[in-house]
Amino acid sequence: MTSVRAVALATCLLALAACQRQPEPAAAPAAPQPAAAPAQPAAPAEPAAPAREVTAEQPALKLPTVDGKTYDLAEHRGKWVVINFWATWCGPCLKEMPELSALHAMRNNVEVVGLAYEDIEPAEMQEFLKAHPVAYPIAIVDTYQPPADFAVPRGLPMSYLIGPDGKVAKQFLGPVEARDIEAAITAAGGKVG
Repeated sequence: MTSVRAVALATCLLALAACQRQPEPAAAPAAPQPAAAPAQPAAPAEPAAPAREVTAEQPALKLPTVDGKTYDLAEHRGKWVVINFWATWCGPCLKEMPELSALHAMRNNVEVVGLAYEDIEPAEMQEFLKAHPVAYPIAIVDTYQPPADFAVPRGLPMSYLIGPDGKVAKQFLGPVEARDIEAAITAAGGKVG
């Protein structure tokens, strides 16, 4: 049986050797070219647009929501707003959704808006929200063109606490709980009501 395996192995190796690319014949030497003019320095290339790394101090945000309305952050001045970047495939995001929803529903001066940072159709998101209902509005964010005034999320979930004056009061990377948001409001001199 050992000789049969040796023959089979040798046959496989020969077949593999036959499949290797054969070297191409050498090209004929090129005819000498006349001397070219001295090379001019190349114009510097346009620098690539850097990814947004910093969120604006007082960000603007106006997006269509999956329920057919428009969310405009400027219309919510006077309240604390939690802007939550999340995705349906993100376990920690799903875990924090019920608590964010309760915070939105139970506090008069705190609102939440969810920005789904993924490639998903509105109908798919509506189906997802039937299984994972929330009290706050959800907008789908184009991952290739996220909101201009916000840094590209370094991870999900990522949340921003916007003060009543429209300025960023705190940024949270990772899951956030209602007590974290309430503590940030208190630390910024606000009241939770």
